[in-house]
Amino acid sequence: MLKLLLPVDGSAASDNAVGKFIKLVPSYREAPEIHLLNVQFPLRGNVPMFIDKKSIDLYYQEEGTKELSSARALLDQAGIGYRFHVSSGHPPNIILRYAEEMNFDQIVLGPRGLGTVKGILLGSVASKVIQLSTIPVLLIK
Repeated sequence: MLKLLLPVDGSAASDNAVGKFIKLVPSYREAPEIHLLNVQFPLRGNVPMFIDKKSIDLYYQEEGTKELSSARALLDQAGIGYRFHVSSGHPPNIILRYAEEMNFDQIVLGPRGLGTVKGILLGSVASKVIQLSTIPVLLIK
């Protein structure tokens, strides 16, 4: 069975990619095993000095679950099974590490839609994943 990782961030571009991916699912020989991943940026500053790790982890889970909700709703509506995960860190690094550790066959993601110039200046997650991944990446626009 093909294992696919779909990193999502709750944005319109991410939901658009999930919606288009749903249309591609029937083209696979067998139903793929789909995993949604949301990566939360680490809290900045001295937050860990004032808030315990358990509370910070709970915050990441709550925020990640919110950002996963629209992608989950799209997959639920299409009757497609999936698992979901929330992590924290620098998104491209976490996506790539997670994909390798969990032995995914493919990473499926959508660009943020910032355009070429802004994408270069901002260093988009999609372009970094494409450049650094040893796993095939399907970019859905």
